[in-house]
Amino acid sequence: MNVLASKGQLRASFLRWALFLVPLVLLIGFAAGQLSSPDTVWFAGLVKPAIYPPPITFAIVWTALFILIGLALAMVASAWGAPGRGLALAVFAVQFLVTQSWSAVFFGMQDMQTGLYVIISAAVLLLIALALIWRVRRGAVLLLLPYLAWVCFAGALNYSFIAANPDGGARGASGAATQVEL
Repeated sequence: MNVLASKGQLRASFLRWALFLVPLVLLIGFAAGQLSSPDTVWFAGLVKPAIYPPPITFAIVWTALFILIGLALAMVASAWGAPGRGLALAVFAVQFLVTQSWSAVFFGMQDMQTGLYVIISAAVLLLIALALIWRVRRGAVLLLLPYLAWVCFAGALNYSFIAANPDGGARGASGAATQVEL
């Protein structure tokens, strides 16, 4: 017999990874969102670009994306023995942390320009991660395509905020209550 694991064993491995990774991804995303939020005087004072969706959209979309990300990572993590599995997971983890740091830069530091650099870096790293994941589990890449689209949209939105607020928004003396220095 030349089968390493039965289909049942593979499903069980995927489920175990999913039960670990989906909550972990949700927790990291929730924590990143709690560290800095758009509920500041600075953000409220910014001119909102035309493509800025209703605020509730972000919570709905990110929750759905975090679930898809967790499931995609579970597919890759359960691919025991697949060449490049570890590298794909490591690059994705770095990319995910870079993406989650965007909130701290944009909202916490109130720095739209650096936020744009962060989100562009995240998009490039995500493309690299997707290429690596493609070699391990192609189906996982399909689950991550909405995430890529949202990161690209976030970059366009970030750029639109810069264009609509060339002065960077009134900071400091405007009564901004929170500014995080990294």
